[in-house]
Amino acid sequence: MGIFERYLSLWVGLGIVAGVALGSLVPGLFGAIADIEFAHVNLVVAVLIWVMIYPMMVQIDFSAIKNVGKKPKGLMLTLVINWLIKPFTMAALGWLFFRVFFAGWVDPETAGEYIAGMILLGVAPCTAMVFVWSQLTKGDPNYTLVQVSVNDIIMVFAFAPIAAFLLGVSDIQVPWQTLLLSVVLYVLLPLLAGVWTRHRLELKGDGTGLEQWLQRLRPWSMLGLLGTVVLLFGFQAPTLLEQPQTIVLIAIPLLIQTYGIFIIAYGAARWLRLPHNVAGPACMIGTSNFFELAVAVAISLFGLHSGAALATVVGVLVEVPVMLSLVALVNRTQHWFSHA
Repeated sequence: MGIFERYLSLWVGLGIVAGVALGSLVPGLFGAIADIEFAHVNLVVAVLIWVMIYPMMVQIDFSAIKNVGKKPKGLMLTLVINWLIKPFTMAALGWLFFRVFFAGWVDPETAGEYIAGMILLGVAPCTAMVFVWSQLTKGDPNYTLVQVSVNDIIMVFAFAPIAAFLLGVSDIQVPWQTLLLSVVLYVLLPLLAGVWTRHRLELKGDGTGLEQWLQRLRPWSMLGLLGTVVLLFGFQAPTLLEQPQTIVLIAIPLLIQTYGIFIIAYGAARWLRLPHNVAGPACMIGTSNFFELAVAVAISLFGLHSGAALATVVGVLVEVPVMLSLVALVNRTQHWFSHA
């Protein structure tokens, strides 16, 4: 494991501090970057997210899908958690906290944007960082590829309808064109680019070309992640500094959602008697979020300085330390599961 993966929480933390500091010191620079957009899509953020996502997409081996039948229970657990439970519990928690518990502290319009950002996080299952979580929990890498591959195929078709449905239920008007454009831009196109790249490299036959390409891309992926974190926290710096209590309010339901979904998934994995190297990644995929997509869509739909964008950025802030704590729990409870 590289130094980035080993100290992931540290690098993300430094990126957050750098973003907030720069956003406060040179707000004009971030304002200029915010104006570089087309069709409600910020082009700088789009480039950074592409740089971050594309290497992850190249890792996905769709030929591994033929092995789905070998261990169907783990895949079914992931799909049920990701598409039948997680989006709806996130929407319910967002509504409960910002329409009921925190209603006296947040105006209705802003509350609606916070709920929207949380919904976008809930509808976007992890597809990139899950490779890191799987490695940290000694997960089966081939089975992780199967899970990610199947989830990405479903996400292409299911993300927009589920997001639109839940946002509509929450009385938030969403332009379908922008939502579909975001799915094409941040999911479909990187996925197709990754598949095409992998196919071309595999034609060389010895397998070294693909591995060398992935090694070459890895630093760019890390730079994309850190650049995105710096930029997002720079955009939100005034709000983060002036309203720190808002960050706490958003973080509370996100923390309950993350730990709650993990408890459901991990309990189900034990009940299903999954081997540990399948149970770990299955629960991590269901628990973590494709925050890159959620952030990009929130910015496209509601704007860089919206409450929805802020909620997805808080999702980044919460996710890394929480997921690392869950990695530690999964590793400490190996004896609960069999070892395939």
